[in-house]
Amino acid sequence: MNAKDVSNTVLNPWSAPVTVAQIPEAGLHLDIEADGVARLAMAKIAGLREIESARASFELTSERDDSVHVRGSVSARVGQVCVVSLDPIENDVIEDIDVIFVPESQVRELAESVDEGDETDADREIPDPPEPIVNGLIDLGRLAADALFLGLDPYPRKP
Repeated sequence: MNAKDVSNTVLNPWSAPVTVAQIPEAGLHLDIEADGVARLAMAKIAGLREIESARASFELTSERDDSVHVRGSVSARVGQVCVVSLDPIENDVIEDIDVIFVPESQVRELAESVDEGDETDADREIPDPPEPIVNGLIDLGRLAADALFLGLDPYPRKP
């Protein structure tokens, strides 16, 4: 493994790229699972004792405007440390994923249109800006890892 491979693994430990051009018109279902090396690297990044398992399931749908709608969920069993007793504990993380990917050239324009809203209506849900399709690829592993990290309990407590 050279320095570039190590750097990429540190920045993106769980990688499962999908080529957008190969997504069928009817859509695509994919299930992915992180291997031991990816789980170890993600645990280190997140400051966890361990990640026992991490898997994700996705439905990808190509849209007419060159965007790709990705829906799914990630689930994991993680080892954390109780913030009160410092005892080791295990937690399950389950996070839903619903993201739109667009070609890189469209990200800025679409992100600005999301930001331009009527700020007086505080109760309405504002959609997330789209994510970029980079070099014709969507990395589902990276997406799953990000959702997993967001789903972690920052103050885990033993029952």
